[in-house]
Amino acid sequence: MTARHAEESVASGNAEAFARAQAAIPGGVNSPVRAFRSVGGTPRFLVSARGAYVTDVEGREYVDLVAGWGPAILGHADPRVIRAVTDAAARGLSFGSSTPAETELAELVEARVAPVEKLRLVSTGTEATMSAIRLARGFTGRDLLVKFAGHYHGHSDGLLAEAGSGLATFALPGSAGVPADIAALTLVLPYNDLDALRAAFAEHGDRIAAVIVEAAAANMGVVPPLPGFNAALVELAHANGSLVISDEVLTGFRVSEAGWWGLESGTEHAYTPDLLTFGKVIGGGMPVAALGGRAEIMEQLAPLGPVYQAGTLSGNPVAVAAGVATLRAADASVYAHLDEAAATISGAVSEALAAEGVAHGVQRAGNLFSFVFGEEVAGGVRDYASVQRQEAFRYAPFFHAMLDAGVSLPPSVFEAWFVTASHDEAAIARIVDALPAAARAAASAHPG
Repeated sequence: MTARHAEESVASGNAEAFARAQAAIPGGVNSPVRAFRSVGGTPRFLVSARGAYVTDVEGREYVDLVAGWGPAILGHADPRVIRAVTDAAARGLSFGSSTPAETELAELVEARVAPVEKLRLVSTGTEATMSAIRLARGFTGRDLLVKFAGHYHGHSDGLLAEAGSGLATFALPGSAGVPADIAALTLVLPYNDLDALRAAFAEHGDRIAAVIVEAAAANMGVVPPLPGFNAALVELAHANGSLVISDEVLTGFRVSEAGWWGLESGTEHAYTPDLLTFGKVIGGGMPVAALGGRAEIMEQLAPLGPVYQAGTLSGNPVAVAAGVATLRAADASVYAHLDEAAATISGAVSEALAAEGVAHGVQRAGNLFSFVFGEEVAGGVRDYASVQRQEAFRYAPFFHAMLDAGVSLPPSVFEAWFVTASHDEAAIARIVDALPAAARAAASAHPG
């Protein structure tokens, strides 16, 4: 064994692991939120996970409320998923050809979500939304896209756009490296504002290819749509010849067996989007995502139609095996447990904050939840502007007090919290026990 290999075989502390990562990886991370810039301190480098728990390089165990940002719906390293993955891996890691399991996963999704008549598998949520937008433009022959401030649909160029001033402003680039001409094809509107959407269609209706919307916003904290918003959005778009892309990368198969669409489909606010995008749960922790929708639209994709999309690892057999096993195991009892655990934990957090006099609001969308801090937002928030008015400075000390007590939260106030089917009474008790000190830390926090 070389000296370098000997060094690599020794488990280091989190600080040492981060320093080493920073020397080899930009910022020391491969996705920005992991760097803890929002909360400060040293990121935890994880080496294993099981059930409701994760373990870092120092051997410390935490109750996990990140759940891989959603896909660990059954809990980490669920034996059924692990068995499916190892069996698939033993047959070969990647073929570059079609496999029967791809069809099985597509059929499972189509059985759960009625608007999905055909499905195309890809590897990431960014790839799914990017492809859905290209498809919408190809189908309609139009160029403009409408998105909502605070909604995240991946990091492709046309979607990294921020809202400007006014009711309906052509976006400026939200990232270096994005040409202004590309960003200008995106209109950014305030969320939950139908008047803004009506105004956009009145001015640009014959140029708008699609409206893309998180089915329930969960990337600025959790901000559910107002009752009837999604249905009215679909009606407005269709009246103007535009498509609707419902982004269920986070909510799909997480908040119900049929995602957020499923929660609304049986109500007076039912609607049918033209395209839907999925990720996270659909891969069970492996890199799988998908876009699906009406057959006549989906069949515009190559090889049937002129809209090109491809991927060597799309439908990878090992990743698909994880998705199939996860969806098959995620039955009604799993969703009932998720809902109960989410209600218990969010309620306990709220009680602890209230006991310390911390003004706050609880944001819920099914079993996804988050918190906003401050008197101004204590009644709840409905859009990105109101989310940004909160006392975000209270979250970092709350986060670190929980982390010190062995509870891993999302390292940003602008992220959703996730429970799993493995969050049992013991795991929840550990969370509850950590809350009083964390609430005191939030109460004593000061800006700046």
